Amino acid sequence: MVVSGATNAVKGIRDLTVQLSIPGKQNFLPDFCGIRVVFAVVIIAELCAFLLAFAPLQMTYAQRWQTLGITSLFVQWLGLTSCAILCLSKRWLQPMTNRCAAIASYTLILFMIALITEAAYWVFLKPGPEFVSHGYFLLRNLFVGAVIAGPILRYFYVQHQWRQQVQAESSARLQALQARIRPHFLFNSMNTIASLTRSRPEQAETAVENLADLFRASMNAQRLHRWQDEKLLCERYLEIEAMRLGERLRVDWQVDALPADALLPPLVVQPLLENAIYYGIEPLADGGVITIQGRKENNQLQIQVQNPLSSDRHQRHEGNHLALENIRERITTLYGKTGTLRLTQHDHDYRVTLSFPYRARHEDFDR
Repeated sequence: MVVSGATNAVKGIRDLTVQLSIPGKQNFLPDFCGIRVVFAVVIIAELCAFLLAFAPLQMTYAQRWQTLGITSLFVQWLGLTSCAILCLSKRWLQPMTNRCAAIASYTLILFMIALITEAAYWVFLKPGPEFVSHGYFLLRNLFVGAVIAGPILRYFYVQHQWRQQVQAESSARLQALQARIRPHFLFNSMNTIASLTRSRPEQAETAVENLADLFRASMNAQRLHRWQDEKLLCERYLEIEAMRLGERLRVDWQVDALPADALLPPLVVQPLLENAIYYGIEPLADGGVITIQGRKENNQLQIQVQNPLSSDRHQRHEGNHLALENIRERITTLYGKTGTLRLTQHDHDYRVTLSFPYRARHEDFDR
């Protein structure tokens, strides 16, 4: 069993030194200063202490528990100290490639094991009645530490690769979903401009300029942008529609409570306004008011778009709600269960409410 464990450890380190050679902004090592990683180290160390204490068959029941206490103290000392040295070396390790980070972190762990073993031997064991061989004590601890540290580092690497794959798939999915919105948005805007070309050429020229700015922003490859940028896109789009609908289109912005630096996916509110105009304003002879409300509650952002509905069901436009399903998928892909899109329909109004966590930094989405 020990030989098998050593073989696995050697194989894990060999795989790390051979495969982990792709440079990047951040290597596979987790943040050893974080609570989750420290807690994981404590749990792993305690499991190792149980194995070391209960593995020998010649011990009595009382001796096993006594050995467990001493072994737990020593193993936790090793684990937390190694975690601390990797935390302190974060700035030094982070710019490294995966291969260099694996070798450096593995060396640091073995160095800390040797250092603490020496301290424990000369302070606690040497003066004791039962003499323990210095070389045996040091080599045994180094061997056990090497067998344990190798698979742990391998686990961190596999977890890092899995997380990168999930992020890549998520990014590709978001880009595909966003690509569906751009042609639809461009088509509707071009129809608006076409209707203005002969009757109001000056306004059509202004609409083309606004459309150019909108399309340039929509082609931005960023995964997220700020709320103030999304609001600007919506305002430009509403200016184009106002040229066509005139006084029939009225907009009430109630979004002062939304942080301007809040991050959200591009073109996630503009399609809601597009739907509100098509399904709510156009069927009404006198038009109506589109209300955009926004607020922040308990670190959760809520954006609601409300539009009137015709009381005559025959005058209402019918649709397949592809834009809403698209937005729902994008929100779910980015935020999981914490992001929602809710629809509420009454006799005279229709409301769409977006809810997702407040984030002001791109790094918060990669954790």
